[in-house]
Amino acid sequence: MWLFNQIITRFFDIIFWPFQWLHPWWAMVYISLLTGLFMLWVFRLTSNQAGIKDIKRRIKAHLLEIRLYKDNFGLTFKAQGNILLCNLKYIGYSVKPMLVMILPLVLILIQLNFRFAYRPLAPGERTIVKVKVQPGLDLLELPLTLTTTSGIVVETPPLRIEEVGEIDWRIKALQPGKHSLVVKIGEESSLTKEILVAPAATERLTRLSPLRPSARFLSSLLFPVEKPLPPETVLQEIEVIYPAGNFRLLGLSIHWIIVYFILAIAFGFALKRFVGVEI
Repeated sequence: MWLFNQIITRFFDIIFWPFQWLHPWWAMVYISLLTGLFMLWVFRLTSNQAGIKDIKRRIKAHLLEIRLYKDNFGLTFKAQGNILLCNLKYIGYSVKPMLVMILPLVLILIQLNFRFAYRPLAPGERTIVKVKVQPGLDLLELPLTLTTTSGIVVETPPLRIEEVGEIDWRIKALQPGKHSLVVKIGEESSLTKEILVAPAATERLTRLSPLRPSARFLSSLLFPVEKPLPPETVLQEIEVIYPAGNFRLLGLSIHWIIVYFILAIAFGFALKRFVGVEI
């Protein structure tokens, strides 16, 4: 799974490489355009284009029938029923393309999440580091400590939350750069987690990893940036709480996934005639 994650992550690193010094809006427009073209291509290859064209003509004909015979309740009711049947058939034509698209779109969304959902810490900002341990362990007796490289300072002793098997520390960012958190397990072993601090007021596309996952399949799939924790360790995951990286438009803060789907769908409809696809 780790090799697969590396391949997919490096592929998206290459796609976004020209935008790493620009504001995230540029990268969002770019990836939304590519997604719109991808969806059109899949729809063209996997859908019944002739059937969709026929269904749309029939829907238009039934709508015209309603306008022409609006005083005839029987004909109007029959036309509305035919429109409903046509819409159901149209949905049926769309099922196959959606099934083909769903897995690639999930992989795309996972990668975009680590580029648009968070922003790096700024010097002077504080946040929480969370460590979850394997169930069944005595949290109060577990010898865990957190140390950091220069640029990050640990400000609090560990807060042990037995109910959820979690230990938390508050940290403070001091210097820009990529730093490491080191979770020591007694005197025998230690595990690291990367953390990124950016210069204040910097807004550019950045790939962040908020969580180093366990070796379980689903966790590794959803958090592919950092190598999973060894399966034999007492830790389940190490998480850094990064600030949200929402997009701002006309004074509003908008979640990245809303911006992404609106732009991707808009590009898809705008380019369908150029690509020669009937939607």
